[in-house]
Amino acid sequence: HTEQQAEQSCSEADLAHRVQFQNKLAGICEDMCKEVGAYPKCGGCVGFAPPDSTPGVMTWEELLEHMDNLEDWGQDLIKGWHKKASQLQTASSKEQHTEQQAEQSCSEADLAHRVQFQNKLAGICEDMCKEVGAYPKCGGCVGFAPPDSTPGVMTWEELLEHMDNLEDWGQDLIKGWHKKASQLQTASSKEQHTEQQAE
Repeated sequence: HTEQQAEQSCSEADLAHRVQFQNKLAGICEDMCKEVGAYPKCGGCVGFAPPDSTPGVMTWEELLEHMDNLEDWGQDLIKGWHKKASQLQTASSKEQHTEQQAEQSCSEADLAHRVQFQNKLAGICEDMCKEVGAYPKCGGCVGFAPPDSTPGVMTWEELLEHMDNLEDWGQDLIKGWHKKASQLQTASSKEQHTEQQAE
């Protein structure tokens, strides 16, 4: 009976995490559409709307600093998880042991899902590097190499916060690209105008 309740509780927690995550992804669809050059053909994105007309800019130095901060943050999280795991291992009563086994089973399933997700996110940086034509100079991508066999793992709340940070970073990067494209167009039209006057 207790095992069945624990399994149901685990399933409910997993469902809640997936709902939060899917809601987060719904807001990122349009940005991803722009990044891959499919804009404005983003009809599959929920709530599709035109882009912001006043974008901001993030420099490469700021981006690299942000990625370093994310790495430090992940290392601090791992230390906290090691401490929590140690505390869980010291429980002694049989009832606590049974509850821990059910919770551990749920936590292990949750951990496996988060590991898969984080590994997916790690590959996005290299993909973006390729899309902007900087490949193979992707030194700013954390872990630009085969993934670590023991990657750090975030909680769902931290993972959702990380998604917010990535979304903001992506929007700033896109705004920078728009500004650079505008500068190139302006320079090109001035050059053409000068050539026409010379003729």
